[in-house]
Amino acid sequence: MSEPFNQMSLTRRSDAYWRVTFNHPPINLLDDNTVPELEHLLDLAEAEPKLKVIVFDSANPDFFIAHFSPAAGFKNLVTRKPNGHFPWTDIVDRLAHLPAVSVAAVRGRARGGGAEFALACDIRFASLERAIFAQIEVGTGLIPIGGAVDRLPDLMGRGRALEVILGCDDFDAALAERYGWINRAIPDQEFEAFVEQFARRVASFDSQSIREAKRLVTLHGSGPTPADYDESAATFYAKQPWPGTAARFPKLLELGSGQHSDLELNFGRRLGELWNES
Repeated sequence: MSEPFNQMSLTRRSDAYWRVTFNHPPINLLDDNTVPELEHLLDLAEAEPKLKVIVFDSANPDFFIAHFSPAAGFKNLVTRKPNGHFPWTDIVDRLAHLPAVSVAAVRGRARGGGAEFALACDIRFASLERAIFAQIEVGTGLIPIGGAVDRLPDLMGRGRALEVILGCDDFDAALAERYGWINRAIPDQEFEAFVEQFARRVASFDSQSIREAKRLVTLHGSGPTPADYDESAATFYAKQPWPGTAARFPKLLELGSGQHSDLELNFGRRLGELWNES
């Protein structure tokens, strides 16, 4: 059974196992409307006691989630929730504490906020041939605020996190796996079967065991706190617009940022070329 959303679809493969497929043409951009859809999805998931696994994938073979839209207003990101957190912090925290296990099944490009959404999930699997990861923000005159500065140092160490965040280059799945960015890179011809088998395997286990194991790992893990996410976001929102951002964004829009373009397909390479040409 499917449930209507505008930017994603929810398919309940069983009471215990849901698939959420991002489908927001042309390249699965995150925008101001994505936040309330994710909040609604989490409302549904939190209200379903039999749910054990949610897999997030994409209908677009080239893009898992491209990044945040360069044209978005972000009022749904800037306004703090009644609990004092920024909306993205709230989404990340709710995913972390959801009794069900969240799995990002990444095919195509996951950059910026798209890579950070995958980071917010409990587990990340990627297609060896098709997945690409990048934190492109610094190269566009911004800073990452959706979890990269908060989570990548714990996953891969300070030096590699700085390489990712400051270098703004594309990482294929093999290198992302080696750095600890993802759990596993799987050959594309085996990818769907692997993810499906893993999800159904976990969904077959006891609910209480899954919930308690996830709770304890989250409790004792060394990951960032909601306050860490809020600090990154507050830094970004308080200092915009930056002169460097204003200088770079018109050029990026001219070259097709937010569209199915050569820039979006090869963002890491093109970023390095752009400012060297200036």
